[in-house]
Amino acid sequence: MDKGYIKTMRAIDTFKVDKEEFSVLSSFEEADAADKAYWHSKTPQERMAALELMRQINYGYDPTTERLQRVLEVVKFTPS
Repeated sequence: MDKGYIKTMRAIDTFKVDKEEFSVLSSFEEADAADKAYWHSKTPQERMAALELMRQINYGYDPTTERLQRVLEVVKFTPS
């Protein structure tokens, strides 16, 4: 493996759906309250991981974009 390459784990590869955690609610207000209670029960790290998962789902994941862009410019040297 190249020493300059660091493998980044994609959030989408570690995501698993817990099929036993679904519920059916009778109103949008009840659903909003359940959503707030769910996210308030999570740690800040878990919330950030969920945010990163949604970002990767919406915008995709490209490991080449996680590096800084390098721009080269050729300049002629003129002695002073």
